[in-house]
Amino acid sequence: MSVTLDLSGQVVLVTGGVRGVGLGITRTFVRADARVVTCSRTRPEAPSVVEGSSHVVADVRDPEAVARLVEGIVAEHGRLDVLVNNAGGAPYSLAADGSPSFHTKVVDLNLLSPLLVSQAANEVMQTQDEGGSIVMISSISATRPSPGTAAYGAAKAGVDSLVRSLAVEWAPRVRVNSIDVGLVRTERSDLHYGGAEGAAAIEATIPLGRFASPDEIGAVALFLASPLASYVSGATLAAHGGGEPPPFLAAAKEHP
Repeated sequence: MSVTLDLSGQVVLVTGGVRGVGLGITRTFVRADARVVTCSRTRPEAPSVVEGSSHVVADVRDPEAVARLVEGIVAEHGRLDVLVNNAGGAPYSLAADGSPSFHTKVVDLNLLSPLLVSQAANEVMQTQDEGGSIVMISSISATRPSPGTAAYGAAKAGVDSLVRSLAVEWAPRVRVNSIDVGLVRTERSDLHYGGAEGAAAIEATIPLGRFASPDEIGAVALFLASPLASYVSGATLAAHGGGEPPPFLAAAKEHP
């Protein structure tokens, strides 16, 4: 059976939608015939902007920039139907070594900024007969220890909690959901995981045997934004290839 999702006429904002997971999300929504607007803090190189989408330079941590971003989308397209809060991330740093400023910036980008953009989007969506859908790109770091990125994991746990609250406050017109994303193969995966051999070793620990592709995460976001998920709100959907088997199982195999 073939299922095709058609978002023709719908306007979608993907924050951080020009590289990595965000790029896959943008491609997926463009293929569904949505009018996609992406944003990032700096102007990306031309090949990073997907044909069929448009790009706006905007810092999602800046309330004034966010207001201009959303106002500009509505001025040009007349509406905003879907927001995918993808912008985020954090460099590796042990919690004891991070300065207060470092931790503040991580939480600001990964928790407070999605709330800020969601507030602006919700204000528009509440005035539309069809309402709207907000999808937060969260992480499996929200549900398990996140050594080296502790503030990031805590912020993502906050995002999943935020989703449950916003889904109640903004219902019934706006649906709000999140995706706990696992390991994804992007243009920087090998660099991040210690080269091709390191990446392959990590993939071997994933039950499905591989990293996700950015477009697979895009497909999950598309589902949550689509009419197929019309009764899904306040949910966190795990896209992690089966998760992480408990370490004690491997230890038990080594020492039967």
